Amino acid sequence: MAVWVGLTLMAMGAAQAASAGGRPDLVVKGLKEGKPHASGELLVKYRDGAAAADRQAVVHGLGAQKLDTVRRGNGRTGEIALLKLPGNMDLSAAVQALSADPAVEYAEPNWTYQHHAVSNDTYSTNGSLWGMYGDAGTPANAYGSQASEAWAAGHTSCGNVVIGVIDEGIYFNHEDLAANIWTNPYDPVDGVDNDGNGYVDDVRGWDFDGNSNNINSGGANDDHGTHVAGTIAGVGGNGKGVAGVCWSGVKLISGKFLGRRGGNTANAVKALDYFTDLKTRHGLNLVATNNSWGGGGYSQALSDAIDRAGQAEILTIVAAGNDSVNCEGNTSGACYPAAYPNASIISVAALRSTGALVYNYGATTVDLGAPGYGIWSTVPTSSKGKLSSGYASYSGTSMATPHVTGAAALYASTRPGVTAAQIKAAILNSAVPTPSLQNKTVTGGRLNVSGF
Repeated sequence: MAVWVGLTLMAMGAAQAASAGGRPDLVVKGLKEGKPHASGELLVKYRDGAAAADRQAVVHGLGAQKLDTVRRGNGRTGEIALLKLPGNMDLSAAVQALSADPAVEYAEPNWTYQHHAVSNDTYSTNGSLWGMYGDAGTPANAYGSQASEAWAAGHTSCGNVVIGVIDEGIYFNHEDLAANIWTNPYDPVDGVDNDGNGYVDDVRGWDFDGNSNNINSGGANDDHGTHVAGTIAGVGGNGKGVAGVCWSGVKLISGKFLGRRGGNTANAVKALDYFTDLKTRHGLNLVATNNSWGGGGYSQALSDAIDRAGQAEILTIVAAGNDSVNCEGNTSGACYPAAYPNASIISVAALRSTGALVYNYGATTVDLGAPGYGIWSTVPTSSKGKLSSGYASYSGTSMATPHVTGAAALYASTRPGVTAAQIKAAILNSAVPTPSLQNKTVTGGRLNVSGF
């Protein structure tokens, strides 16, 4: 049975702490620095094979209440549980104490995340959609993604590729998105969880923040997720609005976990695992998720979920962050999840239309740059309570990331069976050397979609 070790801070070196599972040293550091988290909430990952009695001993020893099962356990994998601690309990002390419990692999706060945005298709032809331009087209911009050159070569469709958007929700009725929103053939709207994944009628994805199938539950407030979606897959050639990197064929699934107060680790893990399960359960050609958000402290739970996605050949494409800091060795939370070392991550910095770098960077932690300043895309607008289709210009690494996600979809669309590692290598190897990114990113270059 698990041995409860009293809530006292324990003298553990970094190496010893890491060997206990997770990184309690980084977790406690994040708490001391005041990184935002859900008050009194603790994510606990039990070790593989931990018995029910062991798990109950942990809960009772803490005097805690179990709020949720973030990931179900079985005979091979340990459960991840979300616990609520008593109001007078110190979270740092609980994390350190649990790191020595033989039934616990790691424990960490439920960190809070925010999106990384600062606030013959019309915007393409009038010169506004610079992030899609190349140096050989009209309009032209050498620092754009070169997507327009791929389009000119006839590559506008992303075939049967599926992309997950982990963000706010998506206004799925938008005039420039509706045709490229996924409809779940495995779970029709009938009040029954037909495919047994735990989510009833997840027809276009799931709202993990509100625990419902309404991926636009935020209404006009779901502008960030809708903006990201338009850069990936705004319908092209329809004479209106914008065009995404993928004009057609691609299907977007929403994993809404950011609400009006941001999101948290528990729901981010659920969203990542949702897409991993969709791919492994149904064989979807789901090649990447777009993650234009970050913050909080180090999370082993989130890193492990990214690894599970990678094992299913799903890239996790992430925003580098908007704090204008160097992410090398930065454990402040400003660079998470971009700075995690997972092989299946592509982390993205932002460029202005002049080629200048803005926001976060890192010579070994941020992979490449992409257009991220003054980016026009789709948003919902509201008048007298009624939603309609609109467009807006936002800036941030949030806006750079979906250019890369769209590129991953475009590359995969003509290469059936391509692996996540192959897609990542193609994107990084084709990056165009850029002075502002030299010694600031892994590639020293910017996104180049031409030839995909």
